[in-house]
Amino acid sequence: MKKLILILCLIFFAQYETLAQSEFELKPSQSMSITGKGPGQDAMKNPYDGQNCYAVIENTGKREFSIRTQQNRKIIETITIKKGEIKKVKLIKGFELYLDTNSTGKAKAKVEFKKIDE
Repeated sequence: MKKLILILCLIFFAQYETLAQSEFELKPSQSMSITGKGPGQDAMKNPYDGQNCYAVIENTGKREFSIRTQQNRKIIETITIKKGEIKKVKLIKGFELYLDTNSTGKAKAKVEFKKIDE
């Protein structure tokens, strides 16, 4: 019985981690709030909302795009991600994360959140 409960717990946590990852396709000149604005406004749920975490962003498309972190409408950092690159960004509690494309072509990204082991 204990083994069954342990197996079920492991399955639950494995599925929980997969929910923290999403893929996005952005249109030309699109800016998308990924997380930090709140329910109904975020493109995905950050499972570590309310605490510091990492956002791992992978450019899975053919065009570069940029990511932007903000807090209280103030831009903290802007980073360009080229085709095939992966960037890991520390999101401090209260930060908002955006994906921004340029005016030429669609961009594709995969976003994953990871807990900071402190």
